[in-house]
Amino acid sequence: MEWLEHAGRVVDSIATQSFPSELARLLRSIAPYDFTVIFGYAGTARPLALYDDFPLQRRIMHVEEYLEGPYLLDPFFLTSRNLEEPGLWRLREIAPDRFLQGEYYRSYYAQTGLAEEIGYLVRVNEELVLVASLMRTERKFSNAEIRALKRIWPLVDSACRKNWQSLAVSEQDTSDDMEARIARAFQSIGGGDLTKRERQVVELTLRGHSADAIGKLLSISPGTVRIHRRNIYAKLRISSQGELFSLFIEAMVGTGVASSRGSVPATSTMAASTLP
Repeated sequence: MEWLEHAGRVVDSIATQSFPSELARLLRSIAPYDFTVIFGYAGTARPLALYDDFPLQRRIMHVEEYLEGPYLLDPFFLTSRNLEEPGLWRLREIAPDRFLQGEYYRSYYAQTGLAEEIGYLVRVNEELVLVASLMRTERKFSNAEIRALKRIWPLVDSACRKNWQSLAVSEQDTSDDMEARIARAFQSIGGGDLTKRERQVVELTLRGHSADAIGKLLSISPGTVRIHRRNIYAKLRISSQGELFSLFIEAMVGTGVASSRGSVPATSTMAASTLP
């Protein structure tokens, strides 16, 4: 079988520069797809861009722009922070209920034009989690393809852990708590006016949770969630989730409120009917 030959090359290439590309060849021999990207997540630190096979313009969007702040709202990143079950996951399996209506999707992800993204989440050690994403632009992965990719999970898991076990992780922010970063960000853009509850509503709203879902997570009513949103908009003197997303990203990357919002990807006009 062809994939067994590729599997042998993956094992032979462990701890060499060719390992990521050999891994991608193995995965494509099982289920063809368009693009591969591998990030290393260590706490809330800026992700490590370990490998990708994007053409230049795609790399700007999926890697360079992603690392400027949108990663903080990425379902794969958020799942990696409290990873309970390593393995192969579809984006739609870990995304919140209103992902398509959230600003991460509308202002960033929709621009990628992907039909589907799936990812292997690999826990290398207590500090580092890898996400090897497989992306398609034309059609979703079939259930049979997903089953085939899951069957080789033990090989992917073991090989990735072995290959990146000695990866040096930057000490910056690795132990920093997401809530603390969000608190500092909104203290800077809101002059300290946002309450702890309002910051929680902001985070969950931008991640793509509905008012009903936020209410359940915070043990408050959906009506109270909507009141918090109105108060947040008034305090920040904004009128849309798009503006809130821009302020969030600017604060997280330390650019400040006065920086140009042109650095944040513009809201996409692409129609979104199904979750990637």
